[in-house]
Amino acid sequence: MPAILKKYLTGLLLIDLILMGAGYLFGSLVPGFIHFGDLLLLALCFTAINILSVIIFSRGIKRDPESQTMHLMVAVSIKLPLEMVLALIWFFVAKKNYASSVLLFFVLYLALSLYSIYFILKTLKSRSL
Repeated sequence: MPAILKKYLTGLLLIDLILMGAGYLFGSLVPGFIHFGDLLLLALCFTAINILSVIIFSRGIKRDPESQTMHLMVAVSIKLPLEMVLALIWFFVAKKNYASSVLLFFVLYLALSLYSIYFILKTLKSRSL
C-alpha cells in the first residue's frame, strides 16, 4: 500500500471516529434525534466512496502526466455519481427523509468530501501534473 494511501486512510479513520463520537454524544444528549445505526451506515458508505476515489487518485500519482490528469479527473468525478446514487437510495428507497436524517446525510457528505478534496489538493501541491 502506498504511503500516500496510508496517510489518507489514517486521517479518514480519525475523522470517522470524531464524527461517530460526536454523533453518539449528540444522540445521547437529544434522545431520538440521531439514530446511531443511521450514522454508522452512512459513514461507512461515504468512507467507502472516498476510499475508492483516493485509490484511483493514488494509482495515477505514479503514472505519466497525461495519465495522472485522467486519474485525477476520474477520481473526483466518480464521487458525484456514487454519492447521488447513495442519496437516491437513502432518501427514496429507504425513505429516510425526516429532518435529522437529511441533516446527518449532508453533514457527513460535507465533512468527508472536504477532507478528500483537501487531501487531493495538498498532494497535488507537492507534485505537478
